[in-house]
Parts: sequence; C-alpha cells; structure tokens
Amino acid sequence: MHITVIGSGYVGTTIAACFAEFGHEVTAIDIDEDIVATLNDGEAPITEPGLDDLLETHAGDRLTATTSYDAVPESDVTFLAIGTPSNDDGSIDLGALEAAAEATGEALREKSERHLVVIKSTVTPPGIPEKLEPAIRNGADNNDAVEVGMNPEFLREGSAVTDFQNPDKLVFGTNSEWASNRLHEVFEPVLNAETPVVETDPQTAAMIKYANNAFLASKISLVNDLGNICKEFGLDAYEVMEAIGLDDRISEQFLRSGVGWGGSCFPKDVNAIITAAREEDYDPALLEAAIEINDRQPRRMLELLTNHVELQGARIAVLGLSFKPNTDDIRNSRAIPVIEALRSHGADVTAYDPVAADEMADRFPDIDYAPTAADALRDADGTLIVTDWDELRELDTEFDEMATPVVIDGRRCIERRNGIVYEGLTW
Repeated sequence: MHITVIGSGYVGTTIAACFAEFGHEVTAIDIDEDIVATLNDGEAPITEPGLDDLLETHAGDRLTATTSYDAVPESDVTFLAIGTPSNDDGSIDLGALEAAAEATGEALREKSERHLVVIKSTVTPPGIPEKLEPAIRNGADNNDAVEVGMNPEFLREGSAVTDFQNPDKLVFGTNSEWASNRLHEVFEPVLNAETPVVETDPQTAAMIKYANNAFLASKISLVNDLGNICKEFGLDAYEVMEAIGLDDRISEQFLRSGVGWGGSCFPKDVNAIITAAREEDYDPALLEAAIEINDRQPRRMLELLTNHVELQGARIAVLGLSFKPNTDDIRNSRAIPVIEALRSHGADVTAYDPVAADEMADRFPDIDYAPTAADALRDADGTLIVTDWDELRELDTEFDEMATPVVIDGRRCIERRNGIVYEGLTW
C-alpha cells in the first residue's frame, strides 16, 4: 500500500518510518526543505530511540521525502500529522493543520478512486467537523471520493517506535465500513488477538485521545499530591504507591511520584479539554486541580533546597533538561521553571543533559552547560535532579566533589548515603 504522511515532526517521522518497516511504500511530505533532505539522507530530524535505524534501512527505498503534494493522489491513504500547539487561552492552534488539510484536498481534487485522509494530529472533537473536514473537502472541491477519518496516536516520546509497533490499542474513527477496512489494511502487521481495535466515529476518536491523556496526567498529579502528604508525615511515598498498585483497579503504572509531567502532550491536551469544557459552560475542577498540583512540584524542589542552601550567589547544578529521558524535547520540561526560579533567587546555574543542552541553550543562553554530570557537580553548592536519565542513576562519588553535597532528587534517581544531604521530593 502507498501511504503519504503530511508533517515530519515526532509523530509524522515515527509513523512514516514504521509504516515503511511494515512493508508499505511511504512518501513523507513536509514544507521544511532541511527536514526533507535529512530524511532522504536516512537520518532522523529528532532524537528517538530506534528511529535512526529504521530510516537508515528504508530511506531511498520504501521511504522518500518531498516538499510536494504530488504524491498524494497517487497514494492509497494520507495521514495528517501536523502539530497543533496551544494558543494563549489554552485552545489549540489549528492553523498549520488546516492549511495542510486544504492542500491535501486540492491534491485530491481530480482523483476518481476513493481516498482516505486520516487525521493523526490531536484535535478537540469540535475541530473535526467544524474546521478540518470542510478544509479538506473545500480543497478537494467537494470530491465525494475523498473520505475523512481519525486515528489518534498514543505514542510516548522516548519509546515512540516501540509504542507504534506494539500498540495497547488502535482507535479507528470513520464514517464508513470502507474507511474502517482501509485502516485495518494499513495496520494489518500489528493487528492480532491481543490488540484491541476501537471502531467509532471521528469525533469520539478525538475525545478518546484527550480523555486518555487527561486521565494519565490527573493520575500523576494525584500520586504527587499523595506523595507530598507522605513527605509531610515522614513516610516513603514509593512504598505506599507500590502497595496500592497491587489493586488491579489502580494498577502499578504511573505511580512514581516526582517533579511532575511535561512534554508536548499532557500540558497541551489537558488545557485544551479544559478550554473546550468551559466553552460549554462546564467547570472541569479536577483537571484544573491536576494542573495546579503539577505546577507546584518544581516550586517544592526549590523550597527543599532553600532549607539547606542560601541561593543568592550559590552555584547550583541542574541535572536533566529534557522533559523525560531518551528525548531531546524540552517542551514544558520541569527544568524550565526550576531554572527560572533559581535565577530569580540569584543563583548561578550550571546545567547538564545528555542530549538536550543545545535545545535548552536557545531558551537560557546565559547559563553554563557542563559537558558531563560530574563537571556540573564539581564545586556546586547544591544540585537538583529533574530528569531520570539512566546515567544519572550511576552517579555516586561525583557528589563528593561538590562544595556542599546537597542533593534534591525529583525522580528518585539517587540512593541516600552518608556524606550527602539528600532530600527526595515526595519521600
């Protein structure tokens, strides 16, 4: 099957490479000439485990990239994987996605065979029938051969390739049996008795994506709130959570308390569903509380640090800058409010991350970036561990090189031991 993928960000690049691995012929389309050249060279424009290997294998063969929409009418299915960033009011910006949708429709204007356009981008339910489908159909001059469906993604940065190849579920939002069958053909390599397939309409499919992320974000915030309470009583939150995770109504997933959630999905999606609910005059109090608790966690790290260190003029090491390990994505990273707070208190910040230092330097160009964690720790008056990279878990004697070995651990990376002042965020 020939598949066109519009957009080559985290989602678009991942699904294009994985579809090629499935055996499909794939054309990736992006307006950025540099990204197109990078893909055609067999390299990933993003940091994602396993992606470079897939692109090296399939680029120039099953996978090609272009800036032209000419391949769209020659393909069997088109996936729209354009980013939908947040507006200032919490709603999502559909501008780039609408433009890509209309261009896709224009490319299909003369096509006589049925063609399925699948929205992979995350959009609130009203955004599909009210804006995106008309954009596609207007571009296609209302060509009845063009059908529109929704297939939300549930990919986690840092494990996106594995998630796509081993899905917990597949959601097909379509308006016809033909469109549903076409998606079954596309995903046939990962369809088996253990892969649930939810077949529904496009609006419900979009809502499933938002509900999924809102639930997970709220679960993390609840765990962090409980962890904060455990900390006040001098109890180990991890021991408490391990016990409640044995209840199959709760499960052990997402029970690690810490400095909170970030990235491109949880903050954007929770804010978007809150904004959409308010437009319908509904007050989503629990989701609002989830955001408030999440925003509070970085401040708690600073409070713990100030119990041991006078921040004015102190040299503080911040370890971990990406919002999670195995990615260079710093969007909504918990390190950002941590660094901002440290600077506002007059601290000198030295930061380290295995892959995300350059990205963070664009935001904070005037702080120091160490080449290694050991260099960041040397002569520091305190350190904050924000991202749980595996290499940070191996640190030990490096803390002995600090001027004052005060460790505030936001991810339970480090074991308590003699010789360091250790504070876990919620334990």
